[in-house]
Parts: sequence; structure tokens; C-alpha cells
Amino acid sequence: MIKINTYTVAQVNKYLKKLLDNDFILSNIMVKGEISNFKKHSSGHLYFSLKDDTASMRCVMFRMQAMGLKFLPKDGDKVVITGYVSAYEKDGQCQLYCDFMQLDGVGDLYAEYEKLKEKLQKEGIFDEAHKRKLPLLPKSVAVVTSETGAVIRDILNVSLRRFPKANIKLFPSAVQGEGAYKELVSQVNLINELNCADVIIIGRGGGSLEDLWNFNSEELAYAIYNSKIPVVSAVGHETDFTICDFAADLRAPTPSAAAELVFPVYDELIYKIMTLRKRMDFDLMNKLETSRKRLERLTNSYYFKKPYELINQERLKADNLSKLLNMNFEQIVKEKQNQLSGILVKLDAMSPLKTLMRGYSIATATDGKVIKTTEEIAVGDKFNLHLSDGEIFAIREE
Repeated sequence: MIKINTYTVAQVNKYLKKLLDNDFILSNIMVKGEISNFKKHSSGHLYFSLKDDTASMRCVMFRMQAMGLKFLPKDGDKVVITGYVSAYEKDGQCQLYCDFMQLDGVGDLYAEYEKLKEKLQKEGIFDEAHKRKLPLLPKSVAVVTSETGAVIRDILNVSLRRFPKANIKLFPSAVQGEGAYKELVSQVNLINELNCADVIIIGRGGGSLEDLWNFNSEELAYAIYNSKIPVVSAVGHETDFTICDFAADLRAPTPSAAAELVFPVYDELIYKIMTLRKRMDFDLMNKLETSRKRLERLTNSYYFKKPYELINQERLKADNLSKLLNMNFEQIVKEKQNQLSGILVKLDAMSPLKTLMRGYSIATATDGKVIKTTEEIAVGDKFNLHLSDGEIFAIREE
């Protein structure tokens, strides 16, 4: 007889949960379907069913995972869910535990977004070198957004609170729906044609990737890049990034933050101006006082009271230098004269004329060469004899 074990309900549910948790496919699965019976608990957890034409399954998304959603799910939404299938031991119900959820088709949009982003980046549309700094105090700011949305109200509230004299011009445009990007492009181009602002703010509130899709327009990216006026992008929430953000000269996490980046606080600006003015006044007074004391020292100085005294002293110095120069010059001349006299005496002693005066004569050939020996002249050669009082022309004979 075969013995059949008996199990409790809790044991069966626990075993069922273990089987599901250890299943390779069910431990990490993507499921798509339509949301129904959606409920958001006060704890932040999301409870709903996921169905298709023939079946449905229970789903839960806990608060920590739900905080990462870029949209609020609702009945009828077609979604793709990533998570795992497990069982709740208390009632044995199988359900899908959601880690991530996106609208069905968003994956294709995201791929298109990444492709366009890469293309524009290669073209240099996002280059930091092209981005311009915002003016310190813009005279006029143009805002491109919906005229009925909360964005323009937020920008006005923050701007006028920070800078009561802020001049803000609204250029209304659709920010959602098919073809809205064309209005955005048209308004950016119009502002540039009119040259009526120092800064352009493009803004809208948060939303899903589909809601923000018009701000991922290639035409809008080119319009921002070619704008002569700096552009601030204030699209979505802080975690939302669009092509508009990358193309703009500056990205603000929210429309309110855009107003804070564009306009300084008026009172702080006045305080800085007054502080600089006081510092400038202090520095000027300090410099004037220093110059006054220096002038006072100069006016009380001996030479200021008797200016010619300094000139006279310099004249005396010049006279003394002139005398010393003359003395040195005379001394040098005298020394050179003595040296010259000594040389002349030596030259005179060695002069041939002195030898001739003592009765000697000098014989020279016709070419002027001195004849020192008889061998240097042949019989019949002519030569000259130099005496103390003249010359004698002679011919050698035997």
C-alpha cells in the first residue's frame, strides 16, 4: 500500500513559493499587458492587474520602485513590466512583483532619442565651446511655453520676487501633442528676428517620455543652436533630460530654477553695489589722506622752501668737478710732455746727423742703400757720400 504524505496549507504555499523563486525564467521576466483595477495605497505601494485578451494576473509595485516611475499609471495604460513572479505564502496567490515599468512603445522612443542624440553630438550641436554665458542682468527675457500652464506662473512668481523690475515677455506655444515642436521652433526664430530679449527660456512641466517628446525634436535643436540669443532649457523635472537640454546654453532642472539662474536677487545686488561703493569711497579717502600727508611733508621740507639752494649746491659740485677735471688734464699733459722729451733726447742721441757732425760720412748707392763694406760696390760704380753739410757724388776707382 502506497503511503501518501499529508501537508498543511502553509507547507504547500511555502513549497509553491520556493518553486517559483527558483525558476530561471520567472525570476527575471518582462511582461506586457494592460493595467486594470489600479490602486495606489497610502503607503505608496501600487496594486493592479495586468491583462490581455484572454488572461490576467495580479501585480504589486512597492513604494521604492514606484518612486522611480516617470509617469503615474492608470487603468487602460499598456505597459511593459520587468520583475519576477512569486507567491504570497499567506493566501498562495501568484503575482508579478514589479521592479520597473514603462509605457509600451517607450522603448522604441528611447532608442530613437539615443540615435538622434548621438547624431547631433557628432555634429557639434552640444559642444561646450559653442555655449554662451548668460548676461548678469538681462533687460528682457522671453519665455516660450504654454500660456495656460503652470510654467509661466512659476517663472513670473520667482522672477518678480527676486527682481521686481524683471521684464518678461511670453511667446505662447503648445508644449505637448503632435506638431507642437513646430510652434516652439517658430517662436525661437521669431524672438531672434525681433531681437527683443537678452535670454530665452523654453519650459514645460514634467511628464513621461511621450509627453516631452516634442522637446526631442531635431528641428528645435538646430533652432536653439543657431539662436543669437542665449537659451535656457527648463523642461520637465530634475531627472528628465531632453535633446533641448543638451542643445541649450544652460539647463535648469525646473522652470522655477531657470528664473533663479536668469535673474539675480535685487536686494542682494543692491547690497553688493553699496558694499563696493563703500569700499571704493574708503580706498579713495585713504589714498587722498596718504597723498595729503606726502604733500605736507614736501611743503615743509627745506628744499621746497628754498628751491634754489639745491640748485646752488649742484652748481658748486659741478664747479668742483670742473676744477678737478682741469687739474687732472694738466697733470696728464705734463706727464705726456715729459715722456715725449725723454724720447726726443734718445732719438737725438741716435741721430745719424750727430755722427756726421763728428767728421764721419755715410756712403749710399744710387738706389739709396747704405754701403757698409767695399765688397758692396764695384770699380767704376757711382755712389754718394753724405757729409754734415751736404752730399758728394763719387766713382770708385782702383
